[in-house]
Amino acid sequence: MNFGDSFKRFRQERGLTQQQVADTLHIHKQAYQRYESGKVVPSIEFLVKVADAYDLSTDYLLGRSNIPVRM
Repeated sequence: MNFGDSFKRFRQERGLTQQQVADTLHIHKQAYQRYESGKVVPSIEFLVKVADAYDLSTDYLLGRSNIPVRM
């Protein structure tokens, strides 16, 4: 599983739209869609921003863990 797959799963599990996530992260919806589709690989800074905004582990976002919560 890659970042886009993990991010999409997280978003759907929380019942969020792409627009809601984009608004929370202060990015355009199209930019968010590129991350979720895997067309763009996120920077470390962006990955940390997502993890902080939603209290997620970076391992979960990277597809290295099935546990979304930070330990």
